[in-house]
Amino acid sequence: MPALPHLASGKVREIYEIDGGHLLFVATDRISAYDVILNQTIPDKGRVLTGVSLHFFDLLDTPNHLVTTDLSAVDGLDDAELEDMTGRAMVVRRAEVVPVECVVRGYLYGSSWREYRDGGGPTTEHLPTGLQLADKLDEPIFTPATKATTGHDENITEAQTREILGDDLYEELRTRSLDIYTRANEYAAAKGVILADTKFEFGHANGELLLIDEVLTPDSSRYWPADAYAPGGEIPSFDKQYVREWLERQPWDKTPPPPDLPDEIVSGTRDRYIEAYERITGGSFEDYLAGR
Repeated sequence: MPALPHLASGKVREIYEIDGGHLLFVATDRISAYDVILNQTIPDKGRVLTGVSLHFFDLLDTPNHLVTTDLSAVDGLDDAELEDMTGRAMVVRRAEVVPVECVVRGYLYGSSWREYRDGGGPTTEHLPTGLQLADKLDEPIFTPATKATTGHDENITEAQTREILGDDLYEELRTRSLDIYTRANEYAAAKGVILADTKFEFGHANGELLLIDEVLTPDSSRYWPADAYAPGGEIPSFDKQYVREWLERQPWDKTPPPPDLPDEIVSGTRDRYIEAYERITGGSFEDYLAGR
């Protein structure tokens, strides 16, 4: 969109500057795996992420950066750009981003399980012995990570986080993150879905701490079908697992360039993202598209 100043590109999002101290967040259909952006896009993936975020921004009723999804007042967009952006873009308040990812885990999985299995690490410093893969934790735990512009985020200890943020901000982020996770997990459970873990981003705008970026999407969260949950092994999830499993079968060293995704993997991944939208929100994705 040449009429708008382009501020940043992420693995999925493009961020533009617009008037009034606001930003335009655009969720593309890009997909990455093992920190490599793949060659093919997943049709409507960006709209799924945006739709899920909008659902939870409304449901959670917590201070956040969303202003509107009405793009008609954004100067410089032509009709074709408006059509392409609608359903995948949000006008948001500009915020000073807190330099820590706020990760909450209700189950022992992913990098936390690997740390635990290998003798311990930042996310496991308060966990008891004798747990197995995918065990539900007695209480959700707050396990921050540093924000990486490339590569993996790095898990950090409570002491390291307090040093970065200060005690007051640490406690506020911990309280807010655990509260949001708990409410979202209770909501998901009523839909037959387990919210195993998730990550939040926060930022300050005019002295107010806001929930920013995307929230509780299949890209930022690990969702499991409740009827497939069994501790002690791998659990199927509503995210990029289908793509990862295909990539694992390829002769690829997980560095660029990645192999091309076959059409059936692209369409199967799209189906899984749409299933995630509908299972999590309880709404029809076609209705979301029609209402955009």
